[in-house]
Amino acid sequence: MRPLLTAAGSVGLAGLGVGAAAHLWARHVEIHRYTLRELTLRILPPGTRTLRVLHISDIHLVPDQERKIAFLEYLSALNPHLVIDTGDNIASAAAIPVLAEALDPLLQRPGAFVMGSNDMFEPAPKNPARYLLPDPRPDGMTTPRDFTLPTEELTRRLTAHGWKDLTNARAVIELGGLEVRLAGVDDPHLERDEMPAPADPPPAAPDHGHVLRLGVAHAPYRRVLDALVADGSDLLLAGHTHGGQLRLPGIGALVTNCDLPRQQARGLSTWHDVPLHVSAGMGASPYSNYRLFTPPEATLLTLRAREASAGS
Repeated sequence: MRPLLTAAGSVGLAGLGVGAAAHLWARHVEIHRYTLRELTLRILPPGTRTLRVLHISDIHLVPDQERKIAFLEYLSALNPHLVIDTGDNIASAAAIPVLAEALDPLLQRPGAFVMGSNDMFEPAPKNPARYLLPDPRPDGMTTPRDFTLPTEELTRRLTAHGWKDLTNARAVIELGGLEVRLAGVDDPHLERDEMPAPADPPPAAPDHGHVLRLGVAHAPYRRVLDALVADGSDLLLAGHTHGGQLRLPGIGALVTNCDLPRQQARGLSTWHDVPLHVSAGMGASPYSNYRLFTPPEATLLTLRAREASAGS
């Protein structure tokens, strides 16, 4: 009996050691391993020039995060043609001017954004076990209430140089030979999403004839993805999931914090045959500031023209 107890104790201690090491790695190492992912998609109309789209999300910035700020500043060197920000930019009101300064070179480029709940409400401690529930949102989270963060100030900063606010709205950006038509919604996690009405009358085709339709949301709930696909989107862009935030080898994301399937918690997949890119984002709530096997990221999407069909 004593050898069995000794063996069980050794296994228990080893398990505790692995758990402690994982916690230290997730909290003090991986959360700072900022990563640029690069993906290529052939979805543009034939004859269209290559388009570089920088997808950023879930920055959750607080003013003293110097390495995150440096990564944001580095991204401007990528010279994207278009920037899409899928929300949860800040974790405090004091972060707004810091964010605006770090993003300034990107704000000078064509871009568009939607908001997440953390752009409206200050983060608060949560029981991590709630994320394992079918609906992890606390009672009352979707009840309309006054914002606790200066969201209007954040919007003013993001739109100062021309970025489009896609809060339940549409916008058009002309990129010199390509017309980008965008449709976006307010945060589905708070049930603030309302699909914007189609333009009436419908927009005329541009002289060059090249159109790209982007559907943009913070949280990739199925109902929203369905609506954006039905709207004719060529590419869907979202964030919110943090890639699962905690992933396990051979299993992947344990949760998505919405009703998106776990295997689509980050990266490129498809939704009803339309490409879907879910950014794992750059940060996390200051009350759960850790990541495991899903480092903070931004993604540079290189969009190329489809091959012309035979006989065209």
